[in-house]
Amino acid sequence: MATFQLQVPTIACEHCVNTITSVIQTADPTAVVSGDPSTKSLTVETMLSEVDLRAAIVAAGHEPA
Repeated sequence: MATFQLQVPTIACEHCVNTITSVIQTADPTAVVSGDPSTKSLTVETMLSEVDLRAAIVAAGHEPA
């Protein structure tokens, strides 16, 4: 498992974090996701590649920096 720390400027609230988490965990059910709307950051432990992780965030309607 790899750990990624990403800035996602479009995160506005916990609902955004929950939506992103749901999409990531659909692709990798073992992923551990934590997000902070105040810093617009995500920390993700996942088996996904960074490319696939970023694609999941985009699929959730957000754009990682």
